[in-house]
Amino acid sequence: MFTGIVEELGEVVAVEQLEDASRFRLRGPLVTEGAQHGDSIAVNGVCLTVVEFGDGEFTADVMAETLKRSSLGALEVGSRVNLERPMAVGGRLGGHIVQGHVDGTGTILERTPSEHWELVKVGLPAHLSRYVVEKGSITVDGVSLTVVEVADDWFTISLIPTTLDLTTLGIKQSGDPVNLEVDVIAKYVERLLGTDAKENEK
Repeated sequence: MFTGIVEELGEVVAVEQLEDASRFRLRGPLVTEGAQHGDSIAVNGVCLTVVEFGDGEFTADVMAETLKRSSLGALEVGSRVNLERPMAVGGRLGGHIVQGHVDGTGTILERTPSEHWELVKVGLPAHLSRYVVEKGSITVDGVSLTVVEVADDWFTISLIPTTLDLTTLGIKQSGDPVNLEVDVIAKYVERLLGTDAKENEK
């Protein structure tokens, strides 16, 4: 489990394309402190498993399913990435419950800067629209954010200076893809209500 509070702005240092997967080596001195083989680290909101680590870097294998559902396939050497270690039991839940299981990708449609914050409009895939509500939580590239406004095919988020400075959302441009993870509680509720409805029809 993660909270969507990004700990470190990391960097891709190597990409190896395999037949049906990719192997990434990423630099993240903070998130690799005390790392062990098999640990989880969220990369742009995608939960990845540490395969190798050392000297402030770690390697992770990304399977075809993850490449299909996320924007990690677009990463290249030099790309900046949001990094977060799993939530520690007993720690403060600063964001919301994030699994690191990306539900789909969106596209940055528009950025509207202000003096102290920036409003960002993000394209919303149709199959995720029903899970996004005004003032609800959503994870964008691993960053826990509050939805300002939502429509059928887009939503907006407001970014404070800290988020702009310490995450990739400060450098993403219009047209760039972003990973989206909706609130898992909403998906469970939908599943339970759907099951109940079928049972009541019998």
